[in-house]
Amino acid sequence: MELTESYKLPISQQRAWEALNDTEILRLSIPGCDSIDADGENAYTVSLTASVGPVKARFKGRMLLTDIAAPHTYTIVFEGQGGAAGFGKGNTHVKLEPDGDDATMLTYTASAQVGGKLAQIGSRLVDGAARKLAGEFFKRFSAQVMGGGEGAAAAESDASSTSDKQADEQTGATEASSEGAEPKRKKSWTAWISKS
Repeated sequence: MELTESYKLPISQQRAWEALNDTEILRLSIPGCDSIDADGENAYTVSLTASVGPVKARFKGRMLLTDIAAPHTYTIVFEGQGGAAGFGKGNTHVKLEPDGDDATMLTYTASAQVGGKLAQIGSRLVDGAARKLAGEFFKRFSAQVMGGGEGAAAAESDASSTSDKQADEQTGATEASSEGAEPKRKKSWTAWISKS
Protein backbone atom coordinates (compact mmCIF):
# COMPACT_ATOMS: atom_id res chain seq x y z
CA MET A 1 0.00 0.00 0.00
CA GLU A 2 1.28 3.46 -0.93
CA LEU A 3 -0.36 6.69 0.15
CA THR A 4 0.69 10.30 -0.51
CA GLU A 5 -1.35 13.27 0.72
CA SER A 6 -0.96 16.91 1.76
CA TYR A 7 -2.79 18.89 4.43
CA LYS A 8 -2.72 22.59 5.21
CA LEU A 9 -2.43 23.18 8.95
CA PRO A 10 -3.50 26.60 10.32
CA ILE A 11 -0.42 26.90 12.55
CA SER A 12 3.25 27.88 12.17
CA GLN A 13 5.83 25.32 11.05
CA GLN A 14 7.50 25.31 14.48
CA ARG A 15 4.16 24.73 16.26
CA ALA A 16 3.29 21.93 13.82
CA TRP A 17 6.67 20.28 14.46
CA GLU A 18 6.24 20.51 18.24
CA ALA A 19 2.72 19.05 18.04
CA LEU A 20 3.88 16.16 15.82
CA ASN A 21 6.43 15.32 18.51
CA ASP A 22 4.00 15.63 21.45
CA THR A 23 2.87 12.12 22.44
CA GLU A 24 -0.27 13.35 24.21
CA ILE A 25 -1.47 15.31 21.15
CA LEU A 26 -0.72 12.30 18.95
CA ARG A 27 -2.55 9.92 21.31
CA LEU A 28 -5.66 12.12 21.22
CA SER A 29 -5.41 12.54 17.43
CA ILE A 30 -4.88 8.93 16.31
CA PRO A 31 -8.27 7.16 16.04
CA GLY A 32 -8.48 4.21 18.46
CA CYS A 33 -5.13 4.97 20.12
CA ASP A 34 -4.89 3.83 23.74
CA SER A 35 -1.29 4.80 24.49
CA ILE A 36 1.99 6.12 23.11
CA ASP A 37 4.95 5.71 25.46
CA ALA A 38 8.61 6.61 25.02
CA ASP A 39 10.79 3.53 24.50
CA GLY A 40 14.31 4.86 24.07
CA GLU A 41 15.66 7.76 22.02
CA ASN A 42 13.16 8.73 19.30
CA ALA A 43 11.33 5.42 19.79
CA TYR A 44 7.82 4.77 21.08
CA THR A 45 5.53 1.85 21.88
CA VAL A 46 2.00 2.25 20.57
CA SER A 47 -1.24 0.46 21.45
CA LEU A 48 -4.40 1.02 19.41
CA THR A 49 -7.62 -0.60 18.23
CA ALA A 50 -8.39 -0.44 14.52
CA SER A 51 -11.09 -1.74 12.18
CA VAL A 52 -10.49 -2.56 8.53
CA GLY A 53 -13.66 -3.90 6.93
CA PRO A 54 -14.79 -6.93 8.95
CA VAL A 55 -11.48 -7.20 10.82
CA LYS A 56 -11.23 -5.38 14.16
CA ALA A 57 -8.22 -5.88 16.37
CA ARG A 58 -6.03 -4.39 19.05
CA PHE A 59 -2.56 -3.67 17.71
CA LYS A 60 0.62 -3.27 19.71
CA GLY A 61 3.68 -1.97 17.97
CA ARG A 62 6.73 0.20 17.86
CA MET A 63 7.45 3.48 16.13
CA LEU A 64 10.95 4.83 15.46
CA LEU A 65 11.73 8.37 14.20
CA THR A 66 14.67 8.53 11.79
CA ASP A 67 16.23 11.06 9.35
CA ILE A 68 15.20 13.89 11.69
CA ALA A 69 15.80 17.43 10.35
CA ALA A 70 13.81 19.67 12.73
CA PRO A 71 11.48 21.45 12.02
CA HIS A 72 11.32 20.28 8.39
CA THR A 73 11.18 16.51 8.05
CA TYR A 74 11.43 13.07 9.59
CA THR A 75 10.67 9.46 8.75
CA ILE A 76 8.53 7.21 10.94
CA VAL A 77 9.36 3.50 10.76
CA PHE A 78 6.60 1.39 12.29
CA GLU A 79 5.58 -2.19 12.89
CA GLY A 80 2.61 -3.64 14.75
CA GLN A 81 1.04 -6.99 15.60
CA GLY A 82 -2.70 -7.54 15.85
CA GLY A 83 -2.76 -11.21 16.87
CA ALA A 84 -4.99 -13.29 14.58
CA ALA A 85 -5.88 -10.18 12.57
CA GLY A 86 -2.33 -10.00 11.25
CA PHE A 87 0.42 -7.43 11.18
CA GLY A 88 1.37 -4.14 9.60
CA LYS A 89 4.77 -2.59 8.96
CA GLY A 90 6.16 0.22 6.88
CA ASN A 91 7.36 3.80 6.95
CA THR A 92 6.04 7.32 6.52
CA HIS A 93 8.09 10.28 5.34
CA VAL A 94 6.70 13.54 6.78
CA LYS A 95 7.64 16.97 5.37
CA LEU A 96 6.65 20.39 6.76
CA GLU A 97 6.87 23.58 4.70
CA PRO A 98 5.78 27.10 5.70
CA ASP A 99 2.70 28.32 3.81
CA GLY A 100 2.52 32.01 4.69
CA ASP A 101 3.05 33.36 8.20
CA ASP A 102 0.60 31.24 10.17
CA ALA A 103 0.11 28.10 8.10
CA THR A 104 2.09 24.98 7.28
CA MET A 105 1.78 22.49 4.45
CA LEU A 106 2.28 18.94 5.73
CA THR A 107 2.99 16.32 3.06
CA TYR A 108 3.46 12.67 3.84
CA THR A 109 4.25 9.57 1.82
CA ALA A 110 3.47 6.26 3.48
CA SER A 111 4.23 2.76 2.32
CA ALA A 112 3.04 -0.26 4.28
CA GLN A 113 2.70 -4.01 4.09
CA VAL A 114 0.01 -6.01 5.85
CA GLY A 115 -0.25 -9.73 6.51
CA GLY A 116 -2.69 -12.25 7.99
CA LYS A 117 -6.44 -11.55 7.79
CA LEU A 118 -5.72 -7.93 6.88
CA ALA A 119 -3.99 -9.05 3.66
CA GLN A 120 -6.93 -11.34 2.79
CA ILE A 121 -9.58 -8.61 2.78
CA GLY A 122 -8.09 -6.85 -0.23
CA SER A 123 -5.93 -3.83 -0.91
CA ARG A 124 -8.87 -1.61 -1.90
CA LEU A 125 -10.47 -1.99 1.51
CA VAL A 126 -7.14 -1.51 3.31
CA ASP A 127 -6.33 1.62 1.24
CA GLY A 128 -9.80 3.06 1.90
CA ALA A 129 -9.48 2.43 5.64
CA ALA A 130 -6.00 4.02 5.67
CA ARG A 131 -7.28 7.16 3.91
CA LYS A 132 -10.22 7.40 6.30
CA LEU A 133 -7.93 7.05 9.34
CA ALA A 134 -5.56 9.69 7.95
CA GLY A 135 -8.44 12.10 7.36
CA GLU A 136 -9.76 11.55 10.90
CA PHE A 137 -6.24 11.98 12.32
CA PHE A 138 -5.77 15.40 10.68
CA LYS A 139 -9.23 16.55 11.71
CA ARG A 140 -8.48 15.67 15.35
CA PHE A 141 -4.90 16.93 15.13
CA SER A 142 -6.07 20.35 13.87
CA ALA A 143 -8.65 20.52 16.69
CA GLN A 144 -5.95 19.71 19.25
CA VAL A 145 -3.43 22.30 18.06
CA MET A 146 -6.03 25.03 17.49
CA GLY A 147 -8.27 24.68 20.53
CA GLY A 148 -6.25 22.43 22.77
CA GLY A 149 -7.64 19.35 24.47
CA GLU A 150 -10.54 21.24 26.03
CA GLY A 151 -11.88 22.41 22.65
CA ALA A 152 -11.80 18.93 21.17
CA ALA A 153 -13.26 17.39 24.33
CA ALA A 154 -16.07 19.95 24.34
CA ALA A 155 -16.90 19.15 20.72
CA GLU A 156 -17.00 15.43 21.52
CA SER A 157 -19.13 16.14 24.60
CA ASP A 158 -21.57 18.23 22.54
CA ALA A 159 -21.84 15.49 19.91
CA SER A 160 -22.35 12.90 22.64
CA SER A 161 -25.05 14.90 24.43
CA THR A 162 -26.82 15.55 21.11
CA SER A 163 -26.90 11.82 20.33
CA ASP A 164 -28.08 11.08 23.90
CA LYS A 165 -30.88 13.62 23.48
CA GLN A 166 -31.90 12.09 20.15
CA ALA A 167 -31.93 8.64 21.75
CA ASP A 168 -34.13 9.98 24.57
CA GLU A 169 -36.53 11.51 22.07
CA GLN A 170 -36.75 8.24 20.15
CA THR A 171 -37.68 6.33 23.29
CA GLY A 172 -40.12 9.02 24.40
CA ALA A 173 -38.19 9.66 27.60
CA THR A 174 -37.80 13.40 27.22
CA GLU A 175 -38.49 15.40 30.31
CA ALA A 176 -41.46 17.71 30.59
CA SER A 177 -41.16 20.90 28.59
CA SER A 178 -41.94 24.37 29.92
CA GLU A 179 -45.50 23.95 28.64
CA GLY A 180 -46.21 21.19 31.12
CA ALA A 181 -45.87 17.43 31.15
CA GLU A 182 -46.97 16.91 27.57
CA PRO A 183 -44.14 14.52 26.59
CA LYS A 184 -44.92 12.32 29.63
CA ARG A 185 -48.60 12.21 28.66
CA LYS A 186 -47.56 11.25 25.17
CA LYS A 187 -45.36 8.49 26.55
CA SER A 188 -48.19 7.07 28.69
CA TRP A 189 -50.59 7.33 25.73
CA THR A 190 -48.11 5.33 23.62
CA ALA A 191 -47.75 2.80 26.43
CA TRP A 192 -51.58 2.53 26.72
CA ILE A 193 -51.92 1.86 22.95
CA SER A 194 -49.22 -0.82 23.01
CA LYS A 195 -51.02 -2.63 25.87
CA SER A 196 -54.37 -2.83 24.07
